Amino acid sequence: MTNRTALGKGIEALIPDVPLTAESGGELPVDLIDANPEQPRTRFDEAALAELSASLSRHGVLQPVLVRAMSDGRYRLVAGERRLRAARLAGIETIPAVVREVDENGGLELALVENLQREDLDPIDEARAFEALMEVGSLAQADVAERVGKDRSTVANAMRLLDLPFEVQEMISEGAVSAGHGRAILTLSTAEERCALAARVVKRGLSVRETEVLARGPGARRRTVRARKTVDPVLKDYEARLERALGTNVRVERIGHEGSIRIEYYSSEELERLIELLLALERS
Repeated sequence: MTNRTALGKGIEALIPDVPLTAESGGELPVDLIDANPEQPRTRFDEAALAELSASLSRHGVLQPVLVRAMSDGRYRLVAGERRLRAARLAGIETIPAVVREVDENGGLELALVENLQREDLDPIDEARAFEALMEVGSLAQADVAERVGKDRSTVANAMRLLDLPFEVQEMISEGAVSAGHGRAILTLSTAEERCALAARVVKRGLSVRETEVLARGPGARRRTVRARKTVDPVLKDYEARLERALGTNVRVERIGHEGSIRIEYYSSEELERLIELLLALERS
């Protein structure tokens, strides 16, 4: 199994740096390459594919796709579906390929890694890919995080979106609602409430912060208003700057030369996000 260092370098780190020959890969007819049924991406930007297709028509396919040989003489795509789709769109008959011996689990892992490294999956496709990798490989979230080079909390927060109703997941996939909106909507307890708030987000163009306030209810909104009664203009400026940086409400209090900074959070996931953000500042 590949390690985290290799994954951090992208798919090139998983392909041997050797000349393309009949033994190592070479040119394969695109008609002999079948799509990966475990492909984590379900949506492809048609305009982006058209641009890539035009580029391949002018310059050819410069980077090989990764495939594995099947028993019937055909090949199963492991990584490079955008290039393969664009090549077919351009009418290209053969494509450079590297043949690797990988099992089904390894094939899914490499496909997921390439997508995460090259062009972001939409949040729902990413969450489904994490879930599939856990199921097929019998992996824990921490194992998946290690393989794709992400923090465990990132994987956990991504997969929480799968608890949303299908209608809301579709809104996120289509870009009408962001993953941040989705996590705020998850604080509501029923599918009906979640769908209603998601529809309101789309209709009114609500920000994530506004969505969080609505999800917590009117009582939370009043508490936020009461907590914002800072008079000192210097402290108010500090609060505003910290809120922009942290993405949440901040209260700065001072008594003489001492005081405190209060950073609000409204879920365990948001607490984890804030802690990671503060620790990242420490590391930098």
